[in-house]
Amino acid sequence: MTYLCVPIFVISVAQAKADIARAAEAGADLVELRIDQFTDELQLRQLLGEAVLPCILTCRPEWEGGHSTLDNADRFKILGIRVGDQPRYIDVELAAVDDFKFEDEDESEDKDGEESRHKIIVSSHDFSGRPDRLYSIATELEDSLGDISKIVWTARTVRDNIEVFDLIRSGQKPTIALCMGEAGIISRILAKKFGAFLTFASLGHGKQTAPGQVPIDDLKRMYRWDAINRQTKLFGVVGSPVAHSMSPAIHNAAFDETDFNGVYVPLLVNESYESFKAFMESFLAVEELDLAGLSITIPHKENALRYLTSDSANVEPMAAKIGAVNTIVIGRAGPYATLRGINTDYAAILDSVTAAMGIKREQLADYRVAVIGAGGTGRTAVAALAYYGATVVVYNRTRDRAEALANEFNGKSGKVVAAPMEKLCDSCCQIYIQTTSVGMHPKVDASVFDGKPPKLTSDTVVFDTVYNPLQTKLLQQAQAAGAKTISGLEMFVRQAAAQFRAWTNIEPPLATMRKVVEARLKS
Repeated sequence: MTYLCVPIFVISVAQAKADIARAAEAGADLVELRIDQFTDELQLRQLLGEAVLPCILTCRPEWEGGHSTLDNADRFKILGIRVGDQPRYIDVELAAVDDFKFEDEDESEDKDGEESRHKIIVSSHDFSGRPDRLYSIATELEDSLGDISKIVWTARTVRDNIEVFDLIRSGQKPTIALCMGEAGIISRILAKKFGAFLTFASLGHGKQTAPGQVPIDDLKRMYRWDAINRQTKLFGVVGSPVAHSMSPAIHNAAFDETDFNGVYVPLLVNESYESFKAFMESFLAVEELDLAGLSITIPHKENALRYLTSDSANVEPMAAKIGAVNTIVIGRAGPYATLRGINTDYAAILDSVTAAMGIKREQLADYRVAVIGAGGTGRTAVAALAYYGATVVVYNRTRDRAEALANEFNGKSGKVVAAPMEKLCDSCCQIYIQTTSVGMHPKVDASVFDGKPPKLTSDTVVFDTVYNPLQTKLLQQAQAAGAKTISGLEMFVRQAAAQFRAWTNIEPPLATMRKVVEARLKS
């Protein structure tokens, strides 16, 4: 069993008791009481005696990243306090453990046949990065007097998590191994898959005692903690940055709805192609991860295409034409992985538009479409629309980029031309697709229609691919003019649903996926 532990900084007995109760209600198995700055023995005895969950008692010194200024003798005296069966665990630093001993330790056995003494967690922390002596430290932890080994460091890259999983699997004692920071979040989520002794989850946002701790409500609900086991398949979104992504919420909700044994996590991978390649090769090499599918977002869509084009059969033709892969499907035959790159954005754009208009894709040939922006999403929209014969006008702040994009796809099926952004007001298009970040949170007061908008009627369709906020200023302007509008939510849900289908061969629960994103955006 992998325990779920909530760490709590103890300021007062009342505060700590309330926090312990909240942790219990949220589903924690135990709590870590950080008493770095709480040294009143009488009050501590009261707290331990009334705690409703088993406790880890920790008094972390400043030299190990904590706040205690006490010397080891005084710290150990407090840690050795005993009230009935509490605390069940005591955390002692590896650098100080040789000086640690219990006062008047009772080695008698309790009614369950276990030693009644406290269990000792011997720990090592490195807040600066991966320790040079990582495996030597792990050996020292194994050889120490501790019952449980704990090693924690700040992840340099997401690949550091691979060593975390190796340490958990190879430990002769129950082992806690974690990476701190955004790149280390997956070590906390996947601890149960690899059989760690415990993982830490914060009591809530802003309650973290170490960088990268996930709130317990998110870990239990969004990341499906109770459903994770060794057979759980791993999926994730690869990007930089990635912490803001709503993809974990939407895909994990879909796994829940369909009873699919999977978990979807954020994977922070640095911007370069070399970083993307190193991530892919290191994660694919670990068969026990069961890596089964990836969403690819900024800035790695082109990196994913480059990685996969070593074998052109791995990339669907439309993704190759667009020049970007946003989804990787991973198949496994023992230690061997097969990869397929697809792009679900283009279908999401087409289906969002055609569903709103009540037409088929082939009927787009009868329409004139303005695509605003020549970035990745704009390129995807142009490629998809041109393929179905639409007349496309590309508007972009930089005219050269618009012309290069238009020239690439003009005549492939539909007609594609470029126009300067200042001429957007004179456009006579029937469909407008806004693909830039203008109007995205937090700059919600901006719109590409600011100034002099084009003439809009009840027959005009305005599609803003921005989904945060749900109602951008652009969509508000279009609605005021009587035009039909499409939110970026529609594209986001449709592309995610296509990914889910490709990974699982299960029909995605669209209503659930849409509801999850709407709820998160509204909150």
